[in-house]
Amino acid sequence: MAGAVPFHYVDLRAFCYATEDEKRVGDALRTLFPDDDELELDRTETEGFHGDRILVLSIRLDRADEMRYVLSKLTDLDDVETVIGELDDRVDDDCTFFLTLDKQAAFRGEVEHGDGITMRAKVEAYPAEKESAVENVRETLAELRE
Repeated sequence: MAGAVPFHYVDLRAFCYATEDEKRVGDALRTLFPDDDELELDRTETEGFHGDRILVLSIRLDRADEMRYVLSKLTDLDDVETVIGELDDRVDDDCTFFLTLDKQAAFRGEVEHGDGITMRAKVEAYPAEKESAVENVRETLAELRE
């Protein structure tokens, strides 16, 4: 995948609950972006409803090579067809594409559709309309299958 990247940026985020190991959650998130000394996770501490500690680990990738890497990791998805079929629900009116990935699978180095990691990608679309964004994501995901 060496062509143009149809995103302005890709945000990846995972919650690390009090019962989870921060390093393991960070490692799961790092499965999805290139190993680069300049790339660091942002760490925000917050509190749950019952006063429990929750860490939010996140990163924004905005360089083409970084976003290509994320897209290349999505080639491991078994259900790309399902995601493509749901694009009208996965792309909002602000041209943002949402996908959730399994945090446990990512820790094992695998990429599976599931819960725990949120991917949010701002889609390049001209004109900046949902329909154009959906088509750009559809074409990109279709290329992943080839």
